[in-house]
Amino acid sequence: MRSEYVCVMVALLIAVPLSVSAQLLHENRQQKFPKAIPAGNYSGITALGDDRYAVVNDKSADGFSIFHISIDSLSGRILSVVDEGFMGSGLPNRDQESIAFQPHTRTLYISGEADNEILEYTLEGQRTGRRFQRSPLFSRLSHNYGLESLCYDADAHRFYTMSEHPAEGDSLLRLMVFDDDGQLVQQYTYALDPVPAKRRGTLGDGVSELCALGDGRLLVLERTVRVPPLKIGSYVECRLYEVCPASEERLQKKHLYTFRTKLNLVRRNFANYEGLCVARRLADGNLILLMIADSQNQYRGILRDWLKTLIVRKGDGL
Repeated sequence: MRSEYVCVMVALLIAVPLSVSAQLLHENRQQKFPKAIPAGNYSGITALGDDRYAVVNDKSADGFSIFHISIDSLSGRILSVVDEGFMGSGLPNRDQESIAFQPHTRTLYISGEADNEILEYTLEGQRTGRRFQRSPLFSRLSHNYGLESLCYDADAHRFYTMSEHPAEGDSLLRLMVFDDDGQLVQQYTYALDPVPAKRRGTLGDGVSELCALGDGRLLVLERTVRVPPLKIGSYVECRLYEVCPASEERLQKKHLYTFRTKLNLVRRNFANYEGLCVARRLADGNLILLMIADSQNQYRGILRDWLKTLIVRKGDGL
């Protein structure tokens, strides 16, 4: 009887598809490369191909850095990082928050919170003069919680952006969809998770990034930051959700994965992840996601410019 019971349970486990844990195939520990990555306020990252990535820093001059990041194709672990330099326009900082590469034009688009605009740049860091259509919503966005995220789906020829917090007068976030010419073509509403009860200290929350998976689906990175007055006990909780913009105006989100980084007496892996992109596709179709954290210029020598990779299943929900 006992062996029959075990066989039945195994059969049931095989027959019933697993949910979130089945879609996240592997999580790698975060890594730091202090000799390779200059201290910064890194807030967005996009893949250019050939292991090269454009990265924006929300406290730097207008422009972006180029990092060469080698990633093991089996484990997804980062092997090395080389800083190839800063590409700047020579213009002042505009609180650059996110960046997206458009392969067929070989240009980059950067969202900024200071102006809540999305502007086009050459690979040398110069502005082209092109910009996205300015939605009426942009003028109602906060300059602290405005256009925090941006990504591009090369298959669908669509850009996606979302503010960190709802615009003034809104209770929901708006996912805005733009075509290759920067024209607004669609909007969707998105509900943030409830904010935890606020105790002493500071608490930040909201959407920090979007990531296009290449089949019309997006990942949304929500995060909550808790920093008590004495800093000990600080944490960042990152939550990844899948959404699929379709005919419904209200996006339905599906939880993929949650993880926390902490600053306490035994752990100093506190990392506020603001950048997220698909690094590469593996031979089996699965995807390596690459994340980059904002260290606030390696605040007081405690925080680090962390990188992290996750491997997720493509298909069957992703």
